Amino acid sequence: MADVGTAPDLAARAREADTPRDCLVARFGSDRPLRLDAGVELSPFQIAYKTYGTLNAERSNAVLICHALTGDQHVANVHPVTGKPGWWETMVGPGRPIDTERYFVVCPNVVGACMGSTGPASTDPATGEPWGLDFPVITIRDMVRAQAMLLDELKIDTLFAVAGGSMGGMQVLQWAASFPERVFAALPIACATRHSAQNIAFHEVGRQAVMADPEWRKGRYLVEGANPRKGLAVARMGAHITYLSDAALHRKFGRKFQDRDNPTFTFDADFQVESYLRHQGISFVERFDANSYLYLTRAMDYFDLAADHNGVVANAFAGAQTRFCVVSFTSDWLFPTSESRAIVHALNASGARVSFAEIVTDKGHDAFLLDEPELFAIVRGFLDGAAKARGLKNGR
Repeated sequence: MADVGTAPDLAARAREADTPRDCLVARFGSDRPLRLDAGVELSPFQIAYKTYGTLNAERSNAVLICHALTGDQHVANVHPVTGKPGWWETMVGPGRPIDTERYFVVCPNVVGACMGSTGPASTDPATGEPWGLDFPVITIRDMVRAQAMLLDELKIDTLFAVAGGSMGGMQVLQWAASFPERVFAALPIACATRHSAQNIAFHEVGRQAVMADPEWRKGRYLVEGANPRKGLAVARMGAHITYLSDAALHRKFGRKFQDRDNPTFTFDADFQVESYLRHQGISFVERFDANSYLYLTRAMDYFDLAADHNGVVANAFAGAQTRFCVVSFTSDWLFPTSESRAIVHALNASGARVSFAEIVTDKGHDAFLLDEPELFAIVRGFLDGAAKARGLKNGR
């Protein structure tokens, strides 16, 4: 694992949480608090976001992109921290399925995250220090409420579409449940109406890895000039395995050794897959805050649409006029197709317009982020049909 970062590095990360680079920021003062499911108000707070394309005169061609657990607002541009392409450039951009020459795309960083939106690394106005664990627990519904406030700030009353995968898909479902009158089309991909016990268990292992790192300092690492890099890296390694499939890992790595022909009979990274996971862990800690990881995984764990609607998922979508396209992948064992079918059944029971596609692939949960031509065709076709139904000429 990489060495622990220095205090100046961590101070810079804290400043980044308050003043993000290469994006827009919407700030909400004490007169506009975010009312949280935890029963408290978050105020003041801010949302960092990116936009792509042009909003039409009718303000009717806006598409909201909701990011996954470790994503951010940099969906279709070079990331200012890593220098890598945007996390969904295969899907979003000029001529892409979500075409920025046709649609006005908005991608916010969720509340509780660490790329400019208010989260545990941000400054607590009451103390002048990073919030740490004093930051209130956030839910998926809280994230969506904050996004709705952002859209109000942008004077966008209705969205042509909301799209996202994994935790982003949860936000899509929550948007359709909380603000059905504001969503014309919804694209929940590789997600579920609630987090399973298995997924909660995986998240708990990751959280315990972070909190077991002595440098976590009970969540006060930013104040104390420490950094739980090793714990966060292990959490990322474990989670990354769940994003892949056994077939994908075997195809890419098999049991091949890393830069050698024989085992070393040590605990070095003998196998290529070990080296790959260590790289994933080390690179992750350069761009993500450990406490944000705790908060966002907990938000996913708490997500349960049925529990919010008298135990019946269909009640969440009762009367909704939103058009849905639900997508799953055959090799996704984190959010298997059975979960997507449950979404479809609930939507059918509510009388909603819904189409469903299960894509055959061995790429696992991460397939929604990768080069999947069938996914691109499905998204493009769904949005084209929705644009025609809404009367958007060429999406404008």
